[in-house]
Amino acid sequence: MLRTFTSVRANPLAFLASAQQQYGDLVAFPVPGPPVLLVNDPADVRQVLQTGARHWDKQTVQYAALAQVTGPGLIASDDPSWIEHRRIAAPAFHHRRLDDATEQVRAATRVTTAAWARLPAQGATVDVAEVAMQIALDVVGRTLFSADLSARAQDLLDATSAAAKLIVALGRSIVPVPDWLPTPMKLRLRAAGRELDALSHELIDRRREVSTDSHGNDLLGLLLDGGLSDREIRDELVTMVVAGHETVAAALAWTLMLLAEDQPAQDRLRAEVSDHGGPVSMVGAAESLPWTRAVIDESLRLFPPAWVVSRRSSQPDLIGEQQVPAGTTAIISPWLLHRRPESWPHPDEFRPERFLHTGTRARSDYLPFGLGPRLCIGREFALGEMAIVLSELLAHHRVSTPGGWSRPRPQAHVAVHPRGGMPLRVTPCTAASSLIDPGPVRSP
Repeated sequence: MLRTFTSVRANPLAFLASAQQQYGDLVAFPVPGPPVLLVNDPADVRQVLQTGARHWDKQTVQYAALAQVTGPGLIASDDPSWIEHRRIAAPAFHHRRLDDATEQVRAATRVTTAAWARLPAQGATVDVAEVAMQIALDVVGRTLFSADLSARAQDLLDATSAAAKLIVALGRSIVPVPDWLPTPMKLRLRAAGRELDALSHELIDRRREVSTDSHGNDLLGLLLDGGLSDREIRDELVTMVVAGHETVAAALAWTLMLLAEDQPAQDRLRAEVSDHGGPVSMVGAAESLPWTRAVIDESLRLFPPAWVVSRRSSQPDLIGEQQVPAGTTAIISPWLLHRRPESWPHPDEFRPERFLHTGTRARSDYLPFGLGPRLCIGREFALGEMAIVLSELLAHHRVSTPGGWSRPRPQAHVAVHPRGGMPLRVTPCTAASSLIDPGPVRSP
């Protein structure tokens, strides 16, 4: 482990993949203290995250690092109060609320489509990773807080990006750093936290000024009416800002890249949206736009934003045929699970047709949103949001790879982002049709 420490910090995705390839689907890392296991067999994953979930908690280095920014919000909390917090927040993600949010997501996306409409006829190279970040943050503000965050969007993007990097750095540290020690990392983390604190208090104070009895049915209103303290509300708001837009933005960037590389798949998505004949709703997109949903599902398989989850056993358990003691840490990587050749034929290839049969999604080797009782509360929201954003962006524009294209390397932060951004060529469809060779059409 000491010899591999540099590679763990530099590229944890490659390190985990190498360990799995060399040692199999259950790997014990030689570290002092209770066992640390890489768990990659679907049955074992189900045991940790679902079947035996009550015996596997979140008291791990990963969530302790996240909590330094978000506090004990819905993602990082292991306190029993998370169940009550989830109950309070749940109506913000119900189908009726998703219907209300549809137009807000569309409006956030049209800020970008209006800018793209001004691009030259021959197109231009655009960093779609940055575009996706701006759209996703705008969506969080409009739908969950009923607030326009555009005036401070860049400050928030900078703060959440810095926080995400520092969370990962803290999570990989082998030597705990005392809270009182003013290291450069700690100082940057506190600066990012102050920006997020200021946003939370501003949103809370503004809502209280305009409403007295009920504070509304968006997430902020539900939290204010739920009897939570201001600190608890702050933690849930910051959790949604950091996690709610980071993951969706990363997923959108990788999806646009895959469609840029596969023009027939992109043409099929555009044709499906056109044939739909009306606005796309966040509810029922899987039924009304099956190819678009299959593209999203396959993109989440290849580039799951949440690339690793961890749990700690509170009592002895059986993993595979191995008895593990209390205090064991299980590391589960959707990045690896989604690439098991035993589960996924041609695992490294982009093949959306594998998801045209919805039963493919109900598997313990496919968990872009987790599994079991801690399944992501925003799963349907995120899937609907991505469907609308893609349908809006690609209705009248084509994305393609620019000259000298080389795929950006995945970079594992809180989510998996493309290192250095995602520069793609954006061209109006009327002009693009004469510039792009769609290549051979692949049958499902």
